[in-house]
Amino acid sequence: MSSESVTVAGIDGANLRARIFRPRDEIKDENLGIVLVHPYSVLGGCQALLRGMATGLANAGYLAVTFDTRGVGRSTGSKSLTGFAEVKDVISVCKWVCENLSVNRILLVGSSAGAPIAGSAVDQVEQVVGYVSIGYPFGMMASILFGRHHKAILQSPKPKLFIMGTRDGFTSVKQLQNKLSSASGRVETHLIEGASHFQMEGPDFDAQMVELIVKFAGTLECKPSSLGGVKQDKEHNASG
Repeated sequence: MSSESVTVAGIDGANLRARIFRPRDEIKDENLGIVLVHPYSVLGGCQALLRGMATGLANAGYLAVTFDTRGVGRSTGSKSLTGFAEVKDVISVCKWVCENLSVNRILLVGSSAGAPIAGSAVDQVEQVVGYVSIGYPFGMMASILFGRHHKAILQSPKPKLFIMGTRDGFTSVKQLQNKLSSASGRVETHLIEGASHFQMEGPDFDAQMVELIVKFAGTLECKPSSLGGVKQDKEHNASG
């Protein structure tokens, strides 16, 4: 795996610092790039939190890209409380990846607050073919900030995977299931028994997240079923 740092010009003037993680050996899908969106910038979220996952994805044969949203690290611009300005950053990076890295399909992965932000970008980028959420904050308190993002991803026809710990402090399992019951298209969930929201953001879960993302990415080569449906897997976590 090799990586390099680049600057991406945002669609509204923000310059975004990004890092490209390239597979060193076998490439699983040369036409697919995986773009990862970091947790809430207002609480210290940055692309460095996703380095372990991006490295794992590259080692598994996928091109992976992380970036700092506006106002984070060396990215210019100002952070927003609700994440709507950051949606533009996701769109900018996805389009840059397609134009500069020889891929024509994008899998978007969002962690924590990065999940609603990425979700709002899914249908705004034609090349996005799938979406993975890690700890989407669907709960009532989090919805004060991110509730206006829900509709975009729930109504998107593109394949979706929602990964969450059963002890997530922002969203209960019941809240997740209620939200996804009306979601469009192909929807999968993966519950990790005993894991909390912030545990899922930690490095101890990077390998497991990579395994789930890689498995989901492999299914995107097939045409998604028009009937959709919800598939739920429960996994016991020994450390939970």
